[in-house]
Amino acid sequence: MPRTARTRGRAGLTATALLTAAALVPAPAHAEDVTDYTITVDPSARGAAIDDTMYGVFFEDINRAADGGLYAELVQNRSFEYSTADNGAYTPLTSWTAGGAAEVVSDSGRLNERNRTYLSLGAGSSVTNAGYNTGIRVEQGKKYDFSVWARAASGSTLTVSLKDAAGSLASVRQVAVRGGWTKYKATFTATRTSNRGRLAVATTHAAALDMVSLFPRETYKNQPNGLRKDLAEKIAALRPGFVRFPGGCLVNTGSMEDYSEASGWQRRRSYQWKDTVGPVEERATNANFWGYNQSYGLGYYEYFRFSEDIGAMPLPVVPALVTGCGQNKATDDEALLKRHVQDTLDLIEFANGPATSTWGKVRAKMGHPEPFHLTHIGVGNEENLPREFFARFEKFRAAIKAKYPDITVISNSGPDDAGTTFDTAWQLNREGGVDMVDEHYYNSPDWFLQNNDRYDSYDRNGPKVFLGEYASQGNAWRNALAEAAFMTGLERNADVVKLASYAPLLANEDYVQWRPDMIWFNNRASWNSANYEVQKLFMTNAGDRVVPSTATTSPDVSGPITGAVGLSTWATSAAYDDVKVTSADGATLLSDDFSGDAAQWRHSGAGSWSIQDGQYVQTDTAAENTLVTAGDPAWRDYDLHVKATKKSGKEGFLVAFGVKDTGTYYWWNLGGWNNTQSAIEQAVGGGKSTLLTKAGSIETGRAYDIDIKVRGRQVTLFLDGQEWGSFRDDKPAEPFRQVVTEDARTGDLIVKVVNARPAEARTAVDLGGAKVASTARVTTLAADQDAVNTETDTPVTPVTSTFRGVAGKFTYTFPANSVTFLRIKRG
Repeated sequence: MPRTARTRGRAGLTATALLTAAALVPAPAHAEDVTDYTITVDPSARGAAIDDTMYGVFFEDINRAADGGLYAELVQNRSFEYSTADNGAYTPLTSWTAGGAAEVVSDSGRLNERNRTYLSLGAGSSVTNAGYNTGIRVEQGKKYDFSVWARAASGSTLTVSLKDAAGSLASVRQVAVRGGWTKYKATFTATRTSNRGRLAVATTHAAALDMVSLFPRETYKNQPNGLRKDLAEKIAALRPGFVRFPGGCLVNTGSMEDYSEASGWQRRRSYQWKDTVGPVEERATNANFWGYNQSYGLGYYEYFRFSEDIGAMPLPVVPALVTGCGQNKATDDEALLKRHVQDTLDLIEFANGPATSTWGKVRAKMGHPEPFHLTHIGVGNEENLPREFFARFEKFRAAIKAKYPDITVISNSGPDDAGTTFDTAWQLNREGGVDMVDEHYYNSPDWFLQNNDRYDSYDRNGPKVFLGEYASQGNAWRNALAEAAFMTGLERNADVVKLASYAPLLANEDYVQWRPDMIWFNNRASWNSANYEVQKLFMTNAGDRVVPSTATTSPDVSGPITGAVGLSTWATSAAYDDVKVTSADGATLLSDDFSGDAAQWRHSGAGSWSIQDGQYVQTDTAAENTLVTAGDPAWRDYDLHVKATKKSGKEGFLVAFGVKDTGTYYWWNLGGWNNTQSAIEQAVGGGKSTLLTKAGSIETGRAYDIDIKVRGRQVTLFLDGQEWGSFRDDKPAEPFRQVVTEDARTGDLIVKVVNARPAEARTAVDLGGAKVASTARVTTLAADQDAVNTETDTPVTPVTSTFRGVAGKFTYTFPANSVTFLRIKRG
């Protein structure tokens, strides 16, 4: 759908049924009734404008989001390119079962230079593909298009069949093959439905096969080389303003070389757009950072086409030649940098250039002579080396602006919401006059409740913010509630936060590398997470301008930091000694020099702990979070001393305090992130957020004295007797948040309220003299905080209703654990 045809701010509150259940439609209250909160709206004031593109989606090929996911190809490893470079368990026949003589070959007889391997199949032999998940999914009566590149010097007949353990799923097809490499096609109509299908190809005589493919005829908008319909429709239903692609860690990890003989056909490369366009059989293959192969069947052309199909702005991200995601290396090859800069200019030409231009011609040949109207481009992703990154970013920006001055070039601020890297990156971005800065963070629900005001203090004249990745570390309703509360702050600051996208977008339930995720799926079904429902509600009801409003807050019930103490490691072996906890009045609460046993310590994590030479040693260098704890969860106002020595491994030490349970604590992470930085992290209910970070590493074999002083909610940290840092954790996790926006087309006021309390919130609403109709259309999301949507159960589902008690001043009771949107017409 063209951008000009997009409408916004209506669909989310126009469901087919309008319910009048008393639980969701409180009756008007008398003025004297007691209320928990008050919302006051000022319709005469003018708040921030909300751009059509504010909310979008971020697609990264993680959790099998592309192959085995959005990309509709049903055959796994269709070109026999899987390799141990992708995954240590892979072979070129992964997902295939051979009968007879079958060998994957890499020689001069290949299909083309970039498609390096093919299958040599002996006479009377066959191969069978298992697809993804439980198998190839087919539905009765639907058509499936088979294709294969094959050659057979003496001729052969291929017998192609779809079957499962119970028998045939479609009539067998036979394909006559003769001569050199040629593409052959056939069509199946499924005679019954199965989730466990197999595609088999048998040959009568010796033959070579490559690009063995099976697509459902019915793809999203029936596009060739298309997308899985149900997943694409769920994304389209969000009505995103933009699509950020292709990453993520795919962009800024691995080699920056190309896929060629000169570079040794490197298989662990950054995502480079030229590898992914042109005929699919000529596209490069590559190892995916997340531990599998990526075929690039879903490439830049398909990303641009999908963005256009759903009426969204395309927002590609290119590598800046500084790796991140734990790799943290800067490429100093000037010629290579120039090549990548030129590739970026060529990308803009591919998207926007006339069909007669060099790269516009490639686009046109692929089926799209008209431009894709690219306006924004990101350079780099989460680089942990801000100065090295920014030096290279400036070269990209200068070249882009010189040739395409209207393109918005987006920088970034590293992988965290705060800390040394973040501060340095923002300083460089401000001083450099950057257009927009991409921020990323994944934090606990409490962090999102505490930081609704994050952007209130951002410089209105500085770079704008693209919140390219964020999530609250879980798919339960409590996580989505916290994200909804935070989003009210994003909208209130829409003059600063110009773009925002939750991440990641997709997860195949059988191939998960990262949680949480917005849309879950397998080979037979897909379902919306609770987080999706929140995103959809906001994305389809953004409005066009903020109407300033205020709300009362919850009483502050926070007390001092209390809890036991703990020791842990992460992919590291370390020894701890001389642990002592002393109360503020000098009394000893705990003392352990490990001269005896470890009876005072409770082991709740992974790893292997033992007493060795008077030290408490964790020896497993593969184990993550090996937490052991000691003491009383009620302890407060104490000093913790630990002596720690790293023995081997990737990182340093984890010293915990304020330990309530295995999911709720603080810890000082010394030498974290592959021994590149240290931080204070807070875990609440299993979700962590970072309170303080500094660059630094831990030396192997050196003993460190670690001291932590806890007073009330103030914590001071000392390393080898020197103050390392301090923080005060006293920001309330406010559970009641709201924002009001206006729909310019209809004039509707949209009152958006998040009540993350486990109790109803009876609220007085004052519309500031605005003349309004007496009814409101209401959409409510409400569930138990632990509720999680699954394939078979979706407790978090929007409920629509009509509220008939609207007036200039009225009272509304917002359900416990709820997100409620009231759309009120002006009178």
